[in-house]
Amino acid sequence: MSQTPKKIRFTASLVTCLSLAGCAGGQFETAAPPSDNRAVSTGGMCTATQAEMTVTVGNAFKDGDWVRDYYSGNKAQVINGQVTLTPASDAEGLLLLEAVDAPEQSFTWAGATVYFTVTDRFANGRTDNDLNYGRKPDGMDEIGTFHGGDFAGLTQKLDYLKDLGVNAVWVTPPFEQIHGWVGGGDQGDFQHYGYHGYYALDFTRPDANFGTREEFRTLVEEAHARGIRVVMDVVMNHPGYATLQDMQTFNVGGLREGFEKHLPEQWGDWRPESWENFHAYHALIDYDHPGWANWWGKDWVRAGIGDYDTPPKASIDPVRGSLAFLPDFKTESTQAVDLPIFLQNKENTRATQLEDATARDYLVTWLTDWVREFGVDGFRVDTAKHVEPEAWKQLKTKAQNALDTYRANNPGQPLPAEEFWMVAEVFPHTVTRSSYFDAGFDAVINFDLQEEAQAGAACLPAMEPIYSEYSDKMHGDKPFNVMSYISSHDTQLFSRIAENKPAMQKRVAAALLFTPGTSQIFYGDESGRAFGPTGSDGHQGTRSDMNWADIENGTAQPVLSHWTKLGQFRARHPAIGAGEHKQLSTKPYVFSRTHGDDRVVIAFGKE
Repeated sequence: MSQTPKKIRFTASLVTCLSLAGCAGGQFETAAPPSDNRAVSTGGMCTATQAEMTVTVGNAFKDGDWVRDYYSGNKAQVINGQVTLTPASDAEGLLLLEAVDAPEQSFTWAGATVYFTVTDRFANGRTDNDLNYGRKPDGMDEIGTFHGGDFAGLTQKLDYLKDLGVNAVWVTPPFEQIHGWVGGGDQGDFQHYGYHGYYALDFTRPDANFGTREEFRTLVEEAHARGIRVVMDVVMNHPGYATLQDMQTFNVGGLREGFEKHLPEQWGDWRPESWENFHAYHALIDYDHPGWANWWGKDWVRAGIGDYDTPPKASIDPVRGSLAFLPDFKTESTQAVDLPIFLQNKENTRATQLEDATARDYLVTWLTDWVREFGVDGFRVDTAKHVEPEAWKQLKTKAQNALDTYRANNPGQPLPAEEFWMVAEVFPHTVTRSSYFDAGFDAVINFDLQEEAQAGAACLPAMEPIYSEYSDKMHGDKPFNVMSYISSHDTQLFSRIAENKPAMQKRVAAALLFTPGTSQIFYGDESGRAFGPTGSDGHQGTRSDMNWADIENGTAQPVLSHWTKLGQFRARHPAIGAGEHKQLSTKPYVFSRTHGDDRVVIAFGKE
C-alpha cells in the first residue's frame, strides 16, 4: 500500500500526457475568452470593395505628399487631406498607404513578425538523421513520433520566411530529448516522443533528430545574414519524463522483481497486448526503487517517486507544483547540488560539475551557453508563471552577458541586436502590464487575440475597438509590448476555426498583422496548413507537417500571396506594430499608425 500513491501520481502524468497541453507547452487550458463582452462572432463575411475609394489620411501625410499603395503599386497625391485610389483586385478591399519616399526603418520588437516553427514538423533537410536513440515510427498515424524536421530543413526555408516579411523565427527547444516515448492522450492510443522539444534530457546538446551543433550554428548565422533574429524556446520548469528506453540506457529507476521477462531486449521496443494501451507498461516499473537516485535526484526535482519530494498541484502552488506531473525543477532552492548521476555517466554530455551551484544556476548556465556560443537573439520562455520571478531576472541578466560575449567574439556578425529579448508564456495573460515586465521580460504572449481575430477575419472594421484598446494600453504611462497570435501548438489552428475556408484564412492576415505589438505567425497560418491526426489528445493535430506540397502545386497561392504582401508591408513599417493607432474614418474604415518618422495609413472598403 505504501507504494501505491507514488505509483498513481507518476502514472497519472503519463496517462494524461498530452491530453493536457502542459506536457508540451506548459498550459492546461485552451485559449482564454476575451476580457470583456465585445462581440467576436464571425457572422457573415462582408464584401470587400474593388471600387475607387477616397481616403482621409489625417496627420500622417500632408497636402502635396505623394503616397503609394504598397499592394498595387499605384500612387496618388494628397489633396485636401485625402487621396483617391482603387484597391488591387486581390487585395480584399485594402489600401496600404506609405510615403513614396519613405525612409528605411530600424528594427523594433514591437513591430516584429515572429514565425513560430515546430522544428520536427516544418522541413526535413536531412533524411539520414530521422531516426536516433532507438526511436522508431509507429506505422500508424505517427501522431506523436518524430517526423524528420531539422535545423537543416529550417535553414533551407529561410528565404521563404524572408519573402514572407518575417524578421524573427521562434524555434522549439533544440535540446536532446528523452530517448523513449510515453503513452499519449487520455486513452494511451499512441506513442508520444519529445518531438516538440519540451521533454528535455540534456540541455547541453542538440537532439540528434534536429541536427548537429554546427547545423544549429549555420541556422543562426544564415538567419542573421537575412536580417532574421532567432528566438529559442526554453524551459526551466521541468525536464522530460523517465521512459523505459531511458531507464535502460542510463541505468535509472528499476523494474518490479522478475518483470524483466515481460520486456524485449530493447525495453523501448515494448508494445501493449491487444487488451492493453500504451500506458500499460507502468505496471512493470517499481517507482519506489532506489535506482531512481541515479536520475535527476531529489535535490533537483520533485517527482513523487523513490525518495523524491511529492509536488503539490500547480493549481495550489504554481511555482512548486507539477504540471501534468512532469518532474518539477527546484529552481527556488538555495541548496548547492551536484551534477545528476545520469549526466555524470553520460558519455557525450557537455554538462560539467559547477562549484557551489544551485539547480537554477546549472539551468541558467546551460541555457545561456546557447547564446554565448551561437548568438541566439532571444528566449521564448515556457511556463513562466510556474517559476519564481527571481529565476527569470537571473536568466535575463546572464543571457545579456552571454550576448555581449558573443558579440565581442564575433565582431563581423551584423546581428544579433545589442539587447537580448525575452517573451513569456503566461496563460491566460491578456494585454496588460503585469509584474512579469519587472522580472526581466520584454513582452508577454497575449492569449486574447485568437478569438478576437475571428470577427476581423469576417470584416476588418470589427477589429477597431480591439486595435484602439491595445494601442491605448501599450502606449500608456508605462509602455509595454505583447505578442499576439491566431494559432498555436497548445490551443487551436485558425484553419480549423475557419473550417478550412480560404477566404477566412486570407482575411485573417490583416486582423493579425495589423494588431498593435508583436505578431506571431504559427507555421502554416499563411498557407492553410490543415489540422492533423490527433488521437485522444486534441492538441496533437495542431502540430501537423508543414503543407509544402500545397505551396509547391499552387493550391495555397491565393492565401499565401496575400499574407506575403501584408507581411512585407509590415516588415517595411515597424509603425504598424510599434506605432500609435488612430482611427481616421468609419466608411471606408481607415486608420493610421505612427512611430517616429514612420507613418502608414491603412484603409478597408466594403460594399
